[in-house]
Amino acid sequence: MSEPNTNSNPSPASRERRWFNLIYSVVVPVMRLFYPIRSKGKENIPDGPAVICANHSNLVDPILAATAFGKRNFMHFIAKLELKSVPVIGWLLGKAGVCFVDRGHSDIGAMRSMMRYLKRGEKVFIFPEGTRAGEDNMVEAKTGAVRLASKLKVPIVPVYIPRRKKLFSRVQLLIGKPYTVSGANHDEYEDLADGIMERIYELRDGEGA
Repeated sequence: MSEPNTNSNPSPASRERRWFNLIYSVVVPVMRLFYPIRSKGKENIPDGPAVICANHSNLVDPILAATAFGKRNFMHFIAKLELKSVPVIGWLLGKAGVCFVDRGHSDIGAMRSMMRYLKRGEKVFIFPEGTRAGEDNMVEAKTGAVRLASKLKVPIVPVYIPRRKKLFSRVQLLIGKPYTVSGANHDEYEDLADGIMERIYELRDGEGA
């Protein structure tokens, strides 16, 4: 008698990537109609795990980022917990590997999920500002991204997304060079978090690409 095939069921990572690819194939072509997207610095994207960090000003920023990075660069995005309860959308986001975060509290479960993704060799995308901000330096950067990168020894990739966007006008995302961080206490993590935003603004100013 032949042994049962124990590999017939896809892994959670494989299922999430399939859903990500499906949603990408539907949403991105529509997004490109409204925002002709360009990216500069794609050669800076590492093949393995990384923490991708960008400034945040608009609800469409995650989709712009996914479009700029391309389907092959599967990433786990961070979304506010409230989106999980939105009919259909919340279910689809969860299937695609989006990590829901309770922004009002220290969400240990979300941090553990992101650590698990990075250990699997995948990428996570985080907005260090934690919320949308209309102007640079308007919101203090949170330390979650640098804590993850430091503990798991994975690179951070800074990304600048233009805060001013117009429908049917080109939007160019700037992808910076990956770099590593190492922190030992809260004060150091705060400095490192500020450093992420500085690198993002350097991309805006034509430096650090």
